[in-house]
Amino acid sequence: IDKAADIFLELGYELIDDPELSPEVETEYYCFEALNTPDDHPSRDMQDTFFLEGEEPKLLRTHTSAVQVRYMERNKPPFAIVCPGRVYRRDTVDATHSALFHQVEIMAIQKDLNLGNLKG
Repeated sequence: IDKAADIFLELGYELIDDPELSPEVETEYYCFEALNTPDDHPSRDMQDTFFLEGEEPKLLRTHTSAVQVRYMERNKPPFAIVCPGRVYRRDTVDATHSALFHQVEIMAIQKDLNLGNLKG
């Protein structure tokens, strides 16, 4: 995961892995609502997501997209970020599945940006 993030750091992306912007325990708002995930989407089911008990509903994040939402709330374009992190899903553990895995997401917003900008 570090090698993947390093590629984007060399291209000028900012690493976002601070616990304040990239928490592993997340709210439904950041994990689903802010990403326009419908209420009936399978990822919101108890069999797909680790929901935590408590006064305020929390869950173990199912993807790192919530990091992008948090970043956009605090920053205006232009920017380019790379968001690596652990994510959790209720999967039956076997040779190709795990309840914990790593994900890397990137997001870049600026004028005149295209896929050619990813060439190092």
